[in-house]
Parts: sequence; C-alpha cells; structure tokens
Amino acid sequence: MLGNEVLLQAQNLRIVYKNSTIIDDINFYVDKGEIFSIVGESGSGKTLTGLSIINLLPDYFSIDGKLIFKGENILNFSLSQIQKIRGKHISCIFQDPMVSLNPVIKVGYQVAEMFIYHYKLPKKEAMEKTNKIFNELKIAHIINNYPHQLSGGMRQRVMIAMAIACEPELIIADEPTTALDVTVQEEILDLLYYLVKEKGRAMILITHDMNILGEYADRVMVMYAGRIMEMGHVEEIFKHPLHPYTKALLDCLPAEGKKIEGIPGHVPNIKNLPHGCVFYPRCKYKSKECSLEPPCLREVSPGHLIRCFLH
Repeated sequence: MLGNEVLLQAQNLRIVYKNSTIIDDINFYVDKGEIFSIVGESGSGKTLTGLSIINLLPDYFSIDGKLIFKGENILNFSLSQIQKIRGKHISCIFQDPMVSLNPVIKVGYQVAEMFIYHYKLPKKEAMEKTNKIFNELKIAHIINNYPHQLSGGMRQRVMIAMAIACEPELIIADEPTTALDVTVQEEILDLLYYLVKEKGRAMILITHDMNILGEYADRVMVMYAGRIMEMGHVEEIFKHPLHPYTKALLDCLPAEGKKIEGIPGHVPNIKNLPHGCVFYPRCKYKSKECSLEPPCLREVSPGHLIRCFLH
C-alpha cells in the first residue's frame, strides 16, 4: 500500500440489473495519496463501479457488498447521509461537463453553491472562496461566464474547481479528458495529478486509455464484462502483463513501426454472458477448461492479482 492509510475499500461488490449480475466479485482498495485507475473497454463496468461509490446509480440497480469509506460502510447510508458526502468528502468529475453544468447559471456561482450547500456560507463568502480556487486553477477570468461561452477544456477546469472546492479526500474522475484534444488532455491530467499528489488526496481514474494510466496511475484494475481480470501496480502490469485481455489492451497501444491489431469480437451482453471465463470467446489462448467454469481471482505475486487459468 502506498499511503499506509486505506481511504476506500470495496468488498465483494456486486451490482444487479433486472435479475442479471452485471458487476460481480469486485474487491479493491484506494490508499490516501494514491491514483487508482480502472481501465477497460466500453461496457466493461468501470463507470458503474465508480457511480456505485456515491450511490448515483438509478433505483432499478441493486448493490450488494461493502464500500468502506473512512471506516464506515457507506452502502448502508441513507440518501441524506450520502448527499452530505457527495462533493464534500467524495467528488466526481465526469466526461461531459455540459451534462453536469447548469447552462443558465454563471460557472463561478455554480462552484460557490458547493460552499453554500455544505457549509451554509452566505453568498458573498462563498464567492470569495470560489474566486480563490479559480485563481489557483488560473481560470479567474471566466468566473462570470456561462458554460456555453467556454471551451471544452475550460469547462472541465470548472468541473475540477467544483470537485476540489470542499477539499474532498477522494476524487472520482470518469474519462475526464476523452472529449478534449491531446494538448488539453495533458494539461487537465497534469492538474489532477498535482491536486492529488501535492494536496494529499486520492483519485479513482476511470479510463479506456492505457497510455493515460501508464503516465499517471499508481495501481490499475483491469475490468471486463463486470469482472476484474487483472490488478496490480502499473509498472508491473506494463512490464509483465499476465491476463490475455490486459495483453490485448497493451497491444493496441500505438508504436513506431508497429501494426496495431484490435481485439476481435465484442464485449458480451450482460444478459447473455458466456459460460466459464467471460473473456473466453475472444481469447487467443483459450482452452476447453476456460469454457467450463469461471476462474477465480488469485494473487500471483505481492499485489498482483489475475483471473485466468494460465497462471
């Protein structure tokens, strides 16, 4: 463990949708000061896992297991208890700021509302604190703008300002740079890295981009069809990937003179998962055993876990 203090721990997390188990047997921890990444293709369950932490899933999803945050199982919290945590102790940054930002309210006041709601501050004092944050993020000049007047990068900086306003211990960043150009992506990720490492926070970085986690994450959890395929320290995963799915994701990374081959097939429908290993139909190393029963997640070296019969 990096920070010697576990901030969040998921134990046997399971999410059910219309009698179908779409997330199963999810166990992980996030240390204080750590960037923990969840990676996988679209449909792998990484976003659902992130949303479950702050109970943002619709009512037709049911969640079992435990989510221990600062020693308490927040899955047992009432809606009012969760609302007190959101933004103040655990905050989120989503892929599309335009969905999260109110189009008819100036962005500065939208951030100030965090102080008004959580700390009951008067508007003037809340705006003073907001101005301080905007100055820190070097976006003070847009404090009186509306979301539609800003670029995608600036809107995402506003979301970051909102996420850090109450100095939360944990930030959940779900594909925070997907819609941005490469230069702005790097600026946003550098900013998030600084806000975690220099300010003593922790972050769950959800992404489909292996390049991003290679640059910024400490540990990674590779998900496929709602299951953990592999988990470990980023350096170990990149140097010694063990699961065929992890290897396939890394093989998709561009390199000079390298022919990039996609992973054949598609992520299975959650209502019709294959028998045995969920990756079996797409795996080039598959054997008969893989189709008979699902492999268990096991530790092959300290901190390195894999769900595969090959190891």
